[in-house]
Parts: sequence; C-alpha cells; structure tokens
Amino acid sequence: MVILVNSAATVLLPDARPGDRLHDVAPAWLATAHDALRLPGPRAGQGTGTPVAGAIGERCFEAHHSMRADGAVAWWLVDDTDHRTVREALHLERERTTFLAKASSMLLSSLNLGRCMDVTAQLATEHLADAALVIVPSRGMRLPVVTCLRGGSPALVRVSADPDEVPGLGEALRGFPPVPSRWIDPATAPGWLVPEGFGAVGSMVITPLPGHGVAAGALVLLRRSSTRAFTQGEEVFARLFAARAGAAMSAARLYAEQTSIAEVLMRELLPPSLHQISGVEFAGGYRPSADHERVGGDFYDVHPAAVEGEASLVALGDVCGKGLEAAVLTGKIRNTLHALLPMADDHQRMISLLNTALLNSHHTRFATMVLASAVRRGNEVHLRLTSAGHPAPLILRESGLVEEADTHGTLVGAIPAATARTAVVTLAPGESCVLYTDGITEARGGPMGDVQFGEERLMRALSECASMPAESIVEHVQMLAGRWIGQGPHDDMAVVVISAPRTHHLTAVNGHTRGRFTG
Repeated sequence: MVILVNSAATVLLPDARPGDRLHDVAPAWLATAHDALRLPGPRAGQGTGTPVAGAIGERCFEAHHSMRADGAVAWWLVDDTDHRTVREALHLERERTTFLAKASSMLLSSLNLGRCMDVTAQLATEHLADAALVIVPSRGMRLPVVTCLRGGSPALVRVSADPDEVPGLGEALRGFPPVPSRWIDPATAPGWLVPEGFGAVGSMVITPLPGHGVAAGALVLLRRSSTRAFTQGEEVFARLFAARAGAAMSAARLYAEQTSIAEVLMRELLPPSLHQISGVEFAGGYRPSADHERVGGDFYDVHPAAVEGEASLVALGDVCGKGLEAAVLTGKIRNTLHALLPMADDHQRMISLLNTALLNSHHTRFATMVLASAVRRGNEVHLRLTSAGHPAPLILRESGLVEEADTHGTLVGAIPAATARTAVVTLAPGESCVLYTDGITEARGGPMGDVQFGEERLMRALSECASMPAESIVEHVQMLAGRWIGQGPHDDMAVVVISAPRTHHLTAVNGHTRGRFTG
C-alpha cells in the first residue's frame, strides 16, 4: 500500500494516493522492484542495494530505496533522462566508430573495384538499411549497379536507365551534395531501383561516394515501409560511411587504370618470343634481377629481313643498372634500333647513330650491346657479329668446341666516338652462336656462395650442348646459372642462341630411298 506521496512524486504519479495499491498507481518496473524487496526469506527486506531504472512517460528515472524503522520502504526517484541519453549516444558512437573502422579495413584490403562495390553494398545492408545499391558512373546509358538485400549476397547488374530520372541520383553521380531524404518521395523510385521482392519503400537515402577529385559513384539506401524512416543523424552517418567507401573505390579504380597503363607499356618492354625465321633458329631467355620484376636493363630483339633472302638482325644488350629505370632506357634503345633497320647491313653506322642518340638524351646511363646479322645460304648460316663493349659471342661447333668470336668495340652512350670491329662466322648444320649478357658470367654463387660463374664455366657448359636445338641450349644455360646463384642476389641475365638447323634429305641408294641427315 502507498503510505505517503510527496509533492514531487505527485507530479510524476498524479493518481497515487495514500492507501492505494502500489501496482495500481506506479509503473510496473517500480512495483516489481518493490515486490522483490518484500519476498520472504532470511534476506527479506535487505534488497540488493542496486537502483532499478525505468520510464515514466517520456522521462527515464532511477529508483533508489531505503528501509524505514517501521518496515516501510521509501522510494526515491531520480531523473536520469539526460544521463541515459548521453550513455546511449556514447554507446551508439562507439558502435559506429567500430563499424567505420571495420568498413575501412575491409574496403582497403582490396584494390579491386568490383570487390569494393560488393563490400560497400553488403556492409550498408548489415548496418544502415534493408537494401543498398552501389552505382558507378557510366559513359553510356547502362549503369553498373551492385544490389544487396539484408541477409543476401551482392549481385552486379547493368541497368539501362537515366540517373537524372531519380531525384538526387544524377547529382550524386556527379559529386554534388546529397539531397535530404525528406525531399525524396519513395513512391517515385523506379522499378530498377527497388530489388525484387523488397516490397514498398518507406524511406530512401541517396548520397555520393566521394572520390579523388571526381565522384566514385552513388550509394542508395532503402528501408521498407514497415521500418522506421531514416533520421537526420543516420543520414549524416551514412555520408561518413560513403566517404570511406568512395575513397576505397576511387583508389581501386585508379589502381586498375594504372595497372592497365603499366600492362600496355610493359608489353612493349618485354623480350619477344623467338622462333625460326627464314631457315635460321632463334631462341632467347631472360631473367630479371628481382623475381617480382618483369623487365630490367637486359634486352634482346630479332628483326626479320624485309626481303626474303636477306639477313635478319639480332640485337642483345645490357643497360647500366637494373629495374624499371634501366628498362626505360632499354625501351628507347630498342625503338632507336628499330628506326635504324634500313641500315642494318652496316653495324658500325647503326652503333654510331645510336651512340649519338644516347649522348644527346637526358639519360646518364650507358649500354653495351652486340649486333648479329644472320642469313641462311644452303645448309649454312652466315653471321656478321659486332660487339660494342659487350662480351664477345661464343660459337658452339658440332664437335663440342667453343670459340670466341673475334669482335670488340667501345661502350654505347659513354664517349663521342663509338667504334666496333665486326667478325664474320659461318655455322654448319647443328652449330650455334650464343649471345649473352654479363649477368650470367658475373653471377655469384656456387658452393662457396661468392664465386663468379665465369666465362670458362659457361664455355664448358656450352660444350655439353653440341648439336642441341637452340631452345634447349638456352634452357640449359639458364638452368645452370639459376642453380649457381641459388637464392642469392644477381643481375639481369639474358641469352640468345642462333643455330643452323639440321636438314633432312631423301637420297636414292640402289633404287631405294632412305633418310639421312646432312651437315
């Protein structure tokens, strides 16, 4: 029974009068707490000492009790509305901060635009809306749209639609500030914007996904009519999330564009695949100084003759340095040599003109190189070999004998006058000429870990390759050099083999034909 109600309590509980049953005039949470104090038992009347809390009208209160000497209980109600609001706001802020940190981590863990769009849509449905759409700008009328329902998986579709038909969407895709959701009538949402089976749209938020300089896209959040509408605070929070998602998507798009550009440029810098040209076998192999790189300072090219029966030109070189900076100069040298092909029959003139071009450029690097003109006449391959500061080519005879071509010259791009001496070599069927860079002979490794592979070891290795096809010789040299260096550091390594292939003829003996190899 209620014994006493002071004036302050009367304001809160205007129906409470002395003599009334507490359950009839007080909120249920307070009456239940009072009953707990009056339960029989050894601790009856002692209570827990912990205040209880609940709402009265639109305010929140904490109820503290005290036991009187006559066995009655005095309940003191303290207005806790402001404190509770602060605690709830703090809890909400912590949840949102945790969510934004999780979102940033997930979004930045991938530099794939499609993956970023999927993650953005899925996170939005888990924490912000019943459905989310991530839309990116398109030059045509087909918009790439990732749609996700709460509890579902994101799906990409391409929609033929005009974004300006949706209030705020066209502006968001162009990076303009978002239109407040209260200005958007959900009933005007076109069918392509509402996922299948979603039902009636109760509220909608459209916000841009800010990027680096330009908008990365737009985020559309939908809530069903059975769900409460977006509050102003939720719209602000959605923009914070969209800012992180837009930054990640913009970074992914930029990475994709840079990767595409790098692939196009890299395609021109990669060594070509070699094969037989005009009856002459060519094979090449390249290994950059770092496994994660694809290009470097070593290069080779084979330029087929413009007229059948004339010599093909082989160029193999080594630019001072390694990595991408060396590869840039490598590309310039290869392009210059390509422009000089009309004078391919004059190695000295090509080297002199290339030397002048390098001296006049802003590059301070120099290069070594060797030119080889190869033409087949009958079963033989005739070579003209010219070295410009480069290791002399090695000639592998059918007997296993390895000879060094008598050619030498000065570096290219180092001094005003570049001179070179040309050697003339003839390859019989089954014989080969090996061009290589010093990355092979100067490779350090072996049992002691710091011994150069050296020219003598290379020549011994080549002597074991007598009569082998050009491609097999390249593989053998690369394998031995790779084993020698192990996991140690090394320079770029390139090797090109020019071979006179064996030929097969049919001859008649005593009226019968049989095959034989001629050399």
